[in-house]
Amino acid sequence: MEKIKALTQKIVAFRDERDWKQFHNPKDEALSLVLEAAEVMEHFQWKSAEEMQKHVTDQKEEIGAELADVFYWVLLMSHDLDINIADALENKIKKNAEKYPVEKSKGSHAKYIRIES
Repeated sequence: MEKIKALTQKIVAFRDERDWKQFHNPKDEALSLVLEAAEVMEHFQWKSAEEMQKHVTDQKEEIGAELADVFYWVLLMSHDLDINIADALENKIKKNAEKYPVEKSKGSHAKYIRIES
């Protein structure tokens, strides 16, 4: 938790030193998040399983940089919307555990609404 707070403070300071907050509204932050996620996806587009494995080995640093860009926007947006992202993730994990009980979902990729009772 302390690490997330420290990273968020660095991101906000970086932005504020450049006077970029004026350009940051929820819509544009969400768009930036999606665009950065698309850059992660580009690393895997049109690759076979074997090609992906080699690409990940060869491009790990670049993929990490793209994932960091996604994380940057998640942290900044959660800060600006006053959402405690660590708490939000904890709550989501709990909800997913209820939605996908092990005994009904283990080894299955079925959507939770299709899991038989």
